[in-house]
Amino acid sequence: MRIIIADDQKHTRNGLRAVLSACLDAPEIWEATTGLEAEHLAEAVHPHLIVMDIRMPGRDGLSATRRIKSEHPEIKVLVLSLRADGSRDALAAGADAFVSKGESPQRLLAAIAELADGRPRP
Repeated sequence: MRIIIADDQKHTRNGLRAVLSACLDAPEIWEATTGLEAEHLAEAVHPHLIVMDIRMPGRDGLSATRRIKSEHPEIKVLVLSLRADGSRDALAAGADAFVSKGESPQRLLAAIAELADGRPRP
């Protein structure tokens, strides 16, 4: 599975990388610190999944999600944010799922499994 982690916080990217590497079967993981970087990486590596933060400098995660989903609707985008109220905005931007950063790693992995199984978004 090819995954892009898009978050401007290095410790968040490191934590996500550790969880995903430990729990998924040999994922290929790239990192982006802005929405624009995520867009460029999406074009270059055509990932299966992007784990996208909402708030990043420059182009934010919602704008990047809109652009990525308009050009590559098959790429799954899971928005991960501290903003628990961000679910509505994320889904409106085209995200396939939303998980709050306050939730457990197991919830994140369950959401990824649902997307991999092709289940519709909530």
